[in-house]
This record gives sequence, structure tokens and C-alpha cells, in this order.
Amino acid sequence: MRVLVTGGAGFIGSHIVGALRRRGHEPVVMDALLPAAHPGPARPPEPADVEFVRADVRDAEAVRAALRGVEAVCHQAAMVGLGKDFGDAAAYVGCNDLGTAVLLGEMAAAGVRALVLAGSMVVYGEGRYDCPAHGVVRPAPRRVEDLGAGRFEPNCPACGAGLTPGLVTEDAPVDPRNVYATTKLAQEHLAASWARCVDGRTLSLRYHNVYGPGMPRDTPYAGVASFFRSSLARGEAPRVYEDGAQRRDFVHVRDVAAANVTALEALGTRAAGTAAAYNTGSGDPHTVGEMATALATAHGGPAPVVTGEFRLGDVRHITADSTRLRHDLGWRPEITFTAGMTEFAHAEQRSPGGDPSLAGV
Repeated sequence: MRVLVTGGAGFIGSHIVGALRRRGHEPVVMDALLPAAHPGPARPPEPADVEFVRADVRDAEAVRAALRGVEAVCHQAAMVGLGKDFGDAAAYVGCNDLGTAVLLGEMAAAGVRALVLAGSMVVYGEGRYDCPAHGVVRPAPRRVEDLGAGRFEPNCPACGAGLTPGLVTEDAPVDPRNVYATTKLAQEHLAASWARCVDGRTLSLRYHNVYGPGMPRDTPYAGVASFFRSSLARGEAPRVYEDGAQRRDFVHVRDVAAANVTALEALGTRAAGTAAAYNTGSGDPHTVGEMATALATAHGGPAPVVTGEFRLGDVRHITADSTRLRHDLGWRPEITFTAGMTEFAHAEQRSPGGDPSLAGV
């Protein structure tokens, strides 16, 4: 199968390209090599026999050309992370939502009817919480005054009691709480609308905290695992926000790449005009503090420092129930938390010089 991978020179995209090649598929990489993901001199990915188109998904003419002969699209191109401040909002909406709309429009014209989308767990906002008196509840966004006073845990909106975090399923209400999250939800809605209008098939994989070899470093758009790994590489202690007890699901990038290939291969079995979303996580939640400690220990120190600092827009706990993806598509994560963090503690990161080579090929 000939597959267009947008953002295919990026962190996750490059691993998907490698996984596609190993499964006998023909990937075509389209990537703008934007400085946020590829700082420094931009150059085409390796190996040279992978077809590469340097273009932005907002460039309709370039997308049209890249779609020739393509049977499916794996859409990874996006601005990620929380960015620096709300001044990034226009850039996020432009890259993520306008880019997706242009891509879908050209797919409709070209007759390409299969799409796997890089979704995100951030569409849920806060995760699932249970109150002893009121059952499942949805806490309001955390207040600055609470965070500043070190009160990080959300409370029951009805009685103020402490809550127990749990696993979020795909049928949970969505509640994006920052600009990035809002754009990721809009991408899903655009893809679902496209599928209905053109009798297409689309699956969104709602990634949890993806980490692994090839993560970019020294950029405000990278994930928390990358920040910690970069600190350790400089001989500095990882700085853990809040109290480090935030729960996340850290899933290895090779497992995520495998999920994308599995989803692409499953699209042909789906009814025309359908869209679905799948949580894509390891199923083994850990706290941010535990992750920082595991990385530091495997790297040989220094030990993490818990700062009490916070970022508005961050949620406290968000962990996935990925049962549906395992049941429907037969995907299983293979890399354990300990093995993955041990590998990542010594793995290469994308340097400020910008190395967009295809990791995992």
C-alpha cells in the first residue's frame, strides 16, 4: 500500500515510516521541516529511497501532487505541546486545523478515502474522577490561586471532597482546556465530516504521552519526557512541576508507530462513511515524578527536583483505557515502562542542529 505520511520526518512520523517499510508498504514523506520541530539546517530525511516532498499541508498544490498514486494517508503533521503562550494560538490553528482541512479537501478531489489521524488524549481535558458521594464527576479547570498555594488535586464540584482518578474511555465527554487540545478535537471533527461526505474511512489514534528515541530537545513544543532527558544530557536535574504526582500514560513511540500501521491496514474492513477514535496508551499509568526518577536512575543522575511550579492549561491526571484498540484491532504495546525509560535515558535526541533522519528505519 502506498501511504502518504504527513509530518513523516518528525519524531512519531519517522518511526511510522520505518514501521510501514518493515511491513512491506511504500511510504511517501511530506514534511515542511518547520523550525519548531526541526531547528537548525533543514535537510531531507534518510534513507534516500523514501520519496520525500518538502511542503506544508496548507499548500494545496503540493498536497495534490503528493497524493498521486496514494491509497491512504497517515496524518501526523501538527504543532504539538502547549507552546509558549496564547500568542501561539493562530499558529496552532493554522498548522493543525487549516492544514487538515486543506489535506482533506485534496483527498476528496483525488479519490483517496482512507485516513489515520494523529489524535491526542488532550481532547478529554481532565481525566476520569470518582467522588465517594457523587460517583463520576468532571471537575472544573483548576484555579490559579489553588495551584499557587500547592493545592494541585481537583475536588468534587458538588461537595468539595477529594477525588479518585481513573481511566478514561473513548465515550467520555470531551473538554479541551488549551489551544492545542482544541485544535486536536477540531481535526477529529473535520475528519469525521470528510468521511461522511465522501464515503471515506477514518480512525483517530488518541495518543497519550509518547516518548522514545528521536524526541526533539531544547524546544518549548517538546513533551515532558524530552525536557527531562535534555536536562540529564546537560548534567542538570530534571525539574518536575507541581508535586510530581500527576498521573500519565507513557507509551513508547515504536508501539505508537505499530498502532498506526495496524490502523491503516484495518481501514479497508471499515464501512464507508465511518469514523472512530481509539485511546492509544501503554495501559500502565505512572506519575510524572516516577518517570523523572526512572530516567534519572537509568541515566546515572542527577536526581529530579520537585519545584512546585505549574503551567496554566495543564491537567492533573489523564490516563487511558486502551481496551477498545486492543479488542477491535488486535494491537498490543510491547515495550514496558522500565525497558522503555532505560533505553530512552541513553538514546539520541534530535539536536538543535536539526537531525530529521528517519528514526527506526
